[in-house]
Amino acid sequence: MANSIWRLIPLLQASGSVQMAIDEWLLEKHLAGKHPPTLRFYTWQPVAISLGYHQRRWPDFWQQLSFGGMPVELVRRPSGGRAVLHQGDLTYAVVASGFVGNRIAVYQTICEFLIQGWRALGLELHYGEAGRSYIRNPNCFGTATGADLVAPDGCKFIGSAQLRRGDAILQHGSMRLRSDIGLFYEVFGEELVPVQLPFLGGKNEVIESAIEALSAAACGCFGIDLEVQPLSEEEWENIGEFSRQTSISES
Repeated sequence: MANSIWRLIPLLQASGSVQMAIDEWLLEKHLAGKHPPTLRFYTWQPVAISLGYHQRRWPDFWQQLSFGGMPVELVRRPSGGRAVLHQGDLTYAVVASGFVGNRIAVYQTICEFLIQGWRALGLELHYGEAGRSYIRNPNCFGTATGADLVAPDGCKFIGSAQLRRGDAILQHGSMRLRSDIGLFYEVFGEELVPVQLPFLGGKNEVIESAIEALSAAACGCFGIDLEVQPLSEEEWENIGEFSRQTSISES
């Protein structure tokens, strides 16, 4: 990778449609040579279900769900994969270029910082082993492929998806921290077995610890330095203009 300094955008909480617009905007700007490689972490408010770019089937009732007194947003990711419920999770996004190898090789190159970061926090992760049969399950966390990271007890902990445009890559993924078991069952009709995190603390403490460890791991794995830089007013305006229709209910 040509750049030794990556941008780190501070933790951002926003709607799914906004978060997806930011990720795609970062990819387009990086592809055009107008933005450095970027690492960011974010959460979803309100709760959302994100669909893979090519996913065309989902239950009708997903558009009538609510949680905490607010409608559950249904949005489409610019990347592939299947449906992900974003509640009680932390999402990472890497936008960079210069990776070599096929899709799985690049997945695993990027995922190394996730493995190293969570190892520093006491959680050992390994890659999943599901074959092609996974495509029949609309739930991203229902199976674990070679691009997913699984906890020692066999529970899928991180599901990632990728979009490549030219030499530029967007890879983002959901880390299941404290998901609501009841909501997960309501959405997918499957039992959710929580991953046993190696440390305790409130939601904010867990997120802060994860971001700190993962940021440090990214520096080591990618051979980079991170420069913290929030989105500027001008960038927010550009993202608003760039934003395509990601909300399913509005499309």
